[in-house]
Amino acid sequence: MSIITNKDEFAHARIVDLVTREREIALSRREWKHRLAGYGFSIRETDAGDMVETLPHRTEVCVLPSIAA
Repeated sequence: MSIITNKDEFAHARIVDLVTREREIALSRREWKHRLAGYGFSIRETDAGDMVETLPHRTEVCVLPSIAA
């Protein structure tokens, strides 16, 4: 597993692309979270928006831009 640093904008962009692509495929928010767990990511809901975290250590990766429902 590679380490994602907070300053790696390229990695953040790829993760956001993956997360948004999976959100488009998923039928519900629960399924979306389940699909992301298969990639080793989780979503934590915060006041600032959805935060992408790594599993199992729950290290913050980035904040997701708001997704229009």
